Amino acid sequence: MSPETTPTDHRLKPATAHETRQRLEHERATRLTQLQALAEAGPGEETAEHLMSAQRETLRRVLKEIDAAFARVEDGGYGTCQGCAKPIPAERLEILPYARYCVPCQRSTA
Repeated sequence: MSPETTPTDHRLKPATAHETRQRLEHERATRLTQLQALAEAGPGEETAEHLMSAQRETLRRVLKEIDAAFARVEDGGYGTCQGCAKPIPAERLEILPYARYCVPCQRSTA
């Protein structure tokens, strides 16, 4: 079998796991900064407060997703779709490092 036809091992290698943790840490820090900025903005008009409340809730949900992704890195499940158990494409994980599903499964859960 030539190197081009060798099956790919989709589990994370140590360097990739380290890079993944760095990406997830960056995502977490960004979301925490956004939450802090919303908290410091204080109350405003009713519509603005409604929007800020929705943003806070979204950020908290994303933070939970990031924490769950850290757990998947630790238990070896990171990068595997929780819907179909196939590998999540690396391109998707580059864009959304805390993704739990491949695109087709994400669409079917939405």
